[in-house]
Amino acid sequence: MSVKTFGTMGVDWEDRVDYARLRQERLGRIKASLAASELGALLLFDMANIRYVAAAHIGTWAMDKYSRFTLLPRGDDPIVWDLGSAAKHHELYCSWLKGRSHSGITTFHGAIAPEAGRPQDVARKIKAELEARGLADAPVGVDVGEIPIVLALEAEGLHVVDGHELMLQTRRIKTADELVLLNTSAAMVDAAYEELYRALRPGIQENECVGLVSRYLYDRGSEFVEAVNAITGDRSNPHPHVHSDRLIRPGEAAYFDIIHSFNGYRTCYYRTFAVGSASPGFLDAYKRTRDILDCAISMVKPGVTTAEIVGHCYPKAEEFGYPDEEAAFGLQFGHGIGLSHWEKPVFSRLTSFAKPEVLEPGMAIALETFWPSSDGRSAARIEEELIVTADGCEVISRFPAETLLVAGRQYFSAAGPLPQTRDAQSHRNNRSESLLD
Repeated sequence: MSVKTFGTMGVDWEDRVDYARLRQERLGRIKASLAASELGALLLFDMANIRYVAAAHIGTWAMDKYSRFTLLPRGDDPIVWDLGSAAKHHELYCSWLKGRSHSGITTFHGAIAPEAGRPQDVARKIKAELEARGLADAPVGVDVGEIPIVLALEAEGLHVVDGHELMLQTRRIKTADELVLLNTSAAMVDAAYEELYRALRPGIQENECVGLVSRYLYDRGSEFVEAVNAITGDRSNPHPHVHSDRLIRPGEAAYFDIIHSFNGYRTCYYRTFAVGSASPGFLDAYKRTRDILDCAISMVKPGVTTAEIVGHCYPKAEEFGYPDEEAAFGLQFGHGIGLSHWEKPVFSRLTSFAKPEVLEPGMAIALETFWPSSDGRSAARIEEELIVTADGCEVISRFPAETLLVAGRQYFSAAGPLPQTRDAQSHRNNRSESLLD
């Protein structure tokens, strides 16, 4: 299997993403999962779940508010409640939601006073739809409902259970159109890294790098730049997972994780660079990181478990300076990607041995690694995105990472180019050096 790379538009003269098929196949899969479960319905507040089931989107500003909700009754199509103007838009422009898009609002993440009775209103709406279909006595699977709404549902006599697990189990295997969207999203990050590599130099700040990447992606149709981890120099070990306004200096490490969404489908994609030059300790850290990752990638194929991969390839926490696996969680790691940038399956020495997950064709995963430098001042991180194929895997993150790339101006002395290794002593020994373009 080879996932195709197309342009970002839909066209009439080439088979690209078929969005009608995408909606139908996603809905068909979750309907089948629901029918095979004990649940009578799914009540969804998570925006990725709502998008998967109903193909309703309102912008990323609503992600942390849980203000909208969707009910998928067993044997029926989804019903969407949204902000009044958004609900009207769905009626006018989303043919698949015609007659099934209604005005409705929750607590707006608690901003609306309890006395306004929003949780009770939500519960009454849901109960009425379930009663009309003879489903009020069956369990209702809720994904991430707020406590006041869960309590209101129970006060109406509904039996609330976990529905998020069913959603994520269904979302594990991607459709052909989902894979093309994931590949397109990764291709946009390939190009963003090219722009970043060209811009990296001593004196640029981490926040400038974030702005550069964000602007590039939005200009090319990104729906949402969820995060650009920009970590450099002394901040790279331990990994703080957030950028700052730090200035990058010559000879320092710089690693980045670009997480964005194209038509809903995410990336999670680390790359590490040296700026100007690299110390021997940093070069070794990069090689260790690459070796761990290559080992993991070589094992990816259907039938292999997450436990087998982390057990064979990922080092124990104590080997790279952490007291236990919980303290090191997220550094030697892997996870599914899709409408969220963390999905099933998860690869970790903390959790994978307790519940190994079997790899299957059509899974989209991201494998990431970390190793600290022996100089105590830097670390390396690399991550690759992969599609599990019938007999192995296909890497869809294509910006070069086989060896460490050195960005920025190259330094020369009268004797010629300086070696990549550069520290305080070598600087003192080369006072006569000059900078040449």
